[in-house]
Amino acid sequence: MAITIPGSITGGAQTGLTTPGYTTTVDNPPDINGKQSVITALTGTQTGVDVHSVARPFTVAAFKPKAFAAVGRVNPVTGELSSVGRNTYKLITRKGVLPLAGQSSVVAIVRTEIEIPAGSDVADPANLRAMLSAHIGLLSATSAGIGDTSVNGVL
Repeated sequence: MAITIPGSITGGAQTGLTTPGYTTTVDNPPDINGKQSVITALTGTQTGVDVHSVARPFTVAAFKPKAFAAVGRVNPVTGELSSVGRNTYKLITRKGVLPLAGQSSVVAIVRTEIEIPAGSDVADPANLRAMLSAHIGLLSATSAGIGDTSVNGVL
């Protein structure tokens, strides 16, 4: 089984969001080694949260390596590997948030790191929480698929 972005994501618990859920629609990914969907509808109580738009994107995406790395050669003298390649898989959630009331949206990103535009924690906490909720929900919904993809390389 591979990573599949479900059409409906049950969001993770977040303060201020009641039973958050997200409806997704398949979108074109930004690169050939990925899959992407946009959030087109919300369920539960998510006051102040908006769905995907050009001005305020709300996307979830999964990526696998473009080229898989392999184990390096064994040193004939020491018998140890000279190098071990790494393959990186990514799940990324993007959400447009306000850095300051009355200003244009800035995209916040969840990867392995979370990048939050300064000021949006005060000006737009609901959309930050919705982004995290959707991302955690995606991780939960695709846990076995993430493990499978990490082992077999099939997205």
